[in-house]
Amino acid sequence: MRFCVFGFLSLFLIVSPASAWFFPNSTAVPPSLRNTTRVFWDAFSNFTGCHHGQNVDGLYRIKKYFQRFGYIPETFSGNFTDDFDDILKAAVELYQTNFNLNVTGELDALTIQHIVIPRCGNPDVVNGTSLMHGGRRKTFEVNFSRTHLHAVKRYTLFPGEPRWPRNRRDLTYAFDPKNPLTEEVKSVFSRAFGRWSDVTALNFTLSESFSTSDITIGFYTGDHGDGEPFDGVLGTLAHAFSPPSGKFHLDADENWVVSGDLDSFLSVTAAVDLESVAVHEIGHLLGLGHSSVEESIMYPTITTGKRKVDLTNDDVEGIQYLYGANPNFNGTTSPPSTTKHQRDTGGFSAAWRIDGSSRSTIVSLLLSTVGLVLWFLP
Repeated sequence: MRFCVFGFLSLFLIVSPASAWFFPNSTAVPPSLRNTTRVFWDAFSNFTGCHHGQNVDGLYRIKKYFQRFGYIPETFSGNFTDDFDDILKAAVELYQTNFNLNVTGELDALTIQHIVIPRCGNPDVVNGTSLMHGGRRKTFEVNFSRTHLHAVKRYTLFPGEPRWPRNRRDLTYAFDPKNPLTEEVKSVFSRAFGRWSDVTALNFTLSESFSTSDITIGFYTGDHGDGEPFDGVLGTLAHAFSPPSGKFHLDADENWVVSGDLDSFLSVTAAVDLESVAVHEIGHLLGLGHSSVEESIMYPTITTGKRKVDLTNDDVEGIQYLYGANPNFNGTTSPPSTTKHQRDTGGFSAAWRIDGSSRSTIVSLLLSTVGLVLWFLP
């Protein structure tokens, strides 16, 4: 009987689900995880070519997508049908405008391709106002990269321009203690915060107190209590709230790559660069909204197999409008230096999970051994 109890406990520790996978680089992602698809979003490809006036089975799902990111007001949530009505047409047109696409009001192939790209969970439109084309700058730049010319506004801010108060320029951040992260993973966030402090008058310090820190970071799955549930692999990757909330949540179902080796990363369709997402979400924590400038950190989407961590002029101008410039900033951005740990160890060499399951096998073996010993005791 005693053996059965210990055996059951050890089995539980082996198979208990982990919160998230972290991989030292893209080549460490096992083949079984490399081509995982988003069942829900990938199905949107079936709507390619749909236009106003049609009735298409399941079209209500894409209306829910647009509502999630603010393109359809919450007041219409009870009236979703499979009709391509005026509401959906207006949402598609605004989406195409925000992402500098040809504004047709139809779900053409290029629009669908953009819709299924993994993205930030923060909305692009708030209370009917597009954040992506509501920037403070009055100057415009012309985008020649597409067949149509578009006036592209610069950085945007949250409604009301919230920011951390002047007496709080030294901010602390902490990780949810339910996520026992390794030092390697924590160093990714340290680098991400450093990219913003390099250009502005803010400092960020890691704290051990999750309850009292200015910024709290955690990896969660599904509905985690903030009204913004995650949706599994890819889809929405993370979200963060405007100042002074300080809440920064990441989807624990993602396959996070800690070190961006782009050459091999391009072939891994279900892995996401952690630092790229962290830099973007920190921008939200500091008060920046989404930008329609595709090269900027604050652009809402990021394709798998892409590393995007360097601030652009658009990002720098936005954050310096809110907090002023770092006196030591020379007007250019560059990647932070390699951390001491990486120099000493030559990088990272194994995959691990944030719930400590890399240690679970050892613990389970110990318990099994104890169980066997107890079995033979009189």
